[in-house]
Amino acid sequence: MFTAQTYRERRTRLKKDVGSGLLLFLGNDEVGMNYAGNSYPFRQDSTFLYFWAQDQPGLAALIDIEADTDTLVGDDQEVADVVWSGPLPTLTDRGAKAGVTSHAPLSALADRLAAAIRQGRQVHFLSPYRPEHAEKLSALLGLHTTVVKHYRSEAFHKAVIAQRSYKTPEEVADIDAAVNVSRDMYAAAMRTVAPGQREYEVVAEIAKVAMAHGCRFSFPPICSVHGETLHNPHYRNQLQDGDVMVLDSGAETANYNASDITRTIPVNGTFSAQQRQIYEMVLRAQMAAIAAVKPGVRYLDVHLLAARSFATDLSAAGLMRGNVDEAVAAGAHALFFPHGLGHMMGMDVHDMENLEEHLVGYGDGLTRSAQFGLAYLRLARTLEPGFVLTVEPGLYFIPALIDQWKADGTNAAFLNFAEIEKFRDARGYRIEDDLLVTDTGHRVLGDPIPKTVSDVEAACA
Repeated sequence: MFTAQTYRERRTRLKKDVGSGLLLFLGNDEVGMNYAGNSYPFRQDSTFLYFWAQDQPGLAALIDIEADTDTLVGDDQEVADVVWSGPLPTLTDRGAKAGVTSHAPLSALADRLAAAIRQGRQVHFLSPYRPEHAEKLSALLGLHTTVVKHYRSEAFHKAVIAQRSYKTPEEVADIDAAVNVSRDMYAAAMRTVAPGQREYEVVAEIAKVAMAHGCRFSFPPICSVHGETLHNPHYRNQLQDGDVMVLDSGAETANYNASDITRTIPVNGTFSAQQRQIYEMVLRAQMAAIAAVKPGVRYLDVHLLAARSFATDLSAAGLMRGNVDEAVAAGAHALFFPHGLGHMMGMDVHDMENLEEHLVGYGDGLTRSAQFGLAYLRLARTLEPGFVLTVEPGLYFIPALIDQWKADGTNAAFLNFAEIEKFRDARGYRIEDDLLVTDTGHRVLGDPIPKTVSDVEAACA
């Protein structure tokens, strides 16, 4: 998607932002499912892709800031490798894609790092999120695996975040394309959902659509008639007449950009009166939150806006009571809305989450709340043009949580448990879209995906 010059410019800015030392990048390796030769589908580390444009396992890279050199580290194939995987580009050819002319074998990496350490130079590395990366860093830098993360370079983290947070027009166009693949995925899902089917049959249909577009899932889909379980990785339930099904899924393009969309679908094609009541509460909260997205606004405040929308509607329905602002300040709404409103999105569906959420999502001096529900907000910082983020409010009726709060008297001044019991079996509802923050406001990415009650019911029909 980008020229070699783009990657050179990214690395040049990185050198300037960090200032001195060596920058060590570890690419991902193949990981065995149940033995080494049967590996999970390979996905390269996103930061490695962003600066080096390499999507093969077994690579590393070094930037020497003082020497102004960029080195791709890896080994060329042997003939035995060609038998199994076919011929791959040489390290020289791979480097040319990213404007790299310096290369070194993997065997040289430890010596280069040891020489830098002897000279008292700092070796910057990113916090590892895979155990094998922690083990490599331990061996290369002489650190015990249990303390490796403590030596990660915050300056390196911040420098990467400062670039990857702002999407270029090319990246935005690619995310638009990913959302449009999602649009086709949801059209297929809404046609497919019917009483008697299994959740895995719906997942199979959206997988077929993603693959037909040359994409793969940007994360394992959540597809469940038990939407009150926020991250449900299983697809075993049979869809019953009267159920609603939460489908949270996304596509990843060939250029590694993601979409992340959620819709709540009535299994028989029509929302019941109670389902419609809950669904429209979620839709009102989402539309109010979307309208509030613009530069200079803290996403924390957008989250709280959605929370107040819920508290207002739930009070009108008799499930909550008292002053809305006081109820939200106390966190009473979190019985029904126990997660954050959204997150950054790009090459990772939770963009740069491995670079530490407090740096990515709370970077302007904010600290994470300890309050239940609000503590799970991934993005709180002031919004800026070029950010891509999700807006995904939801309402959930979680019996175990209702029972605990009722027994403990948690936020009892704001909750009407007698009325809440009438919704005990209502399960979960969520609606999610992807937005670009523009210079003057926002743009919902991709073509519209049905989300009003009438549009969802028409799509199901």
